[in-house]
Amino acid sequence: MQSSETGQWSLPAGGIEPGETPAEAVAREVAEETGLRVKFTQLAAAVGGTGFRTRYPNGDKVEYVVTVFDCEVEPGDLTAVDGEAAAFQWAPPDAVPGLLDLPYPPELFARPR
Repeated sequence: MQSSETGQWSLPAGGIEPGETPAEAVAREVAEETGLRVKFTQLAAAVGGTGFRTRYPNGDKVEYVVTVFDCEVEPGDLTAVDGEAAAFQWAPPDAVPGLLDLPYPPELFARPR
């Protein structure tokens, strides 16, 4: 999805709210950002490092650890529900890494499902 704030492309993402499991959080975040309902199937990867570095407004630098989940997508229409997404795009697995603002490993998207 393309961020309505920065124009950069990313995967649906967000934090875990108090009392949520990671599987519940991914389902909620995807629904909030895309209008799609998903069911967690397995952990795909945990990635991080210098390419995931960010600087907070107070000047602090951190490097995120991002947990990526495989999910089954229920039939539905992509819809910018919460205003975070400006556009959506389906892409072949080999094209996805070049679109995203974070350096996910290309092999993550080329895995057989």
